[in-house]
Amino acid sequence: MAGLQPDTPTPTAITVHQQSRQLEVQFSDGASFRIPFELMRVYSPSAEVQGHGPGQEVLQTGKRDVGIVALEPVGNYAVQPTFSDGHDSGIYTWEYLYRLGAEQDRLWREYLEHLEAAGLDRDAPMPPAAGPACGHAH
Repeated sequence: MAGLQPDTPTPTAITVHQQSRQLEVQFSDGASFRIPFELMRVYSPSAEVQGHGPGQEVLQTGKRDVGIVALEPVGNYAVQPTFSDGHDSGIYTWEYLYRLGAEQDRLWREYLEHLEAAGLDRDAPMPPAAGPACGHAH
């Protein structure tokens, strides 16, 4: 994985707000975002959610009440949350967290559009995964 781009703002403070289920991140450029845990979870950068290429994304549902039970630093470039549903394989770089915060209105809209197109509701339970998590044999 490439290092930080030279112009990528870095966090100056990260606060997990359990009651409102939001991650508050303040960045070195003065920007501050409150990113809902649900948004972080449905846009997890993990292969389990993103798949191994375009069109292989796994639409996440039933994550409205997800919490963060742990938040571990990854080097000096990212954090790795453990969500209350057991998901813990997403590594959120500073750049990715910044994008989630800055673009959350568009990302919410796209998520809701994907749900509607799939005929699903935000609160529908996730279907059980069949076979390998990525959907194909290795």
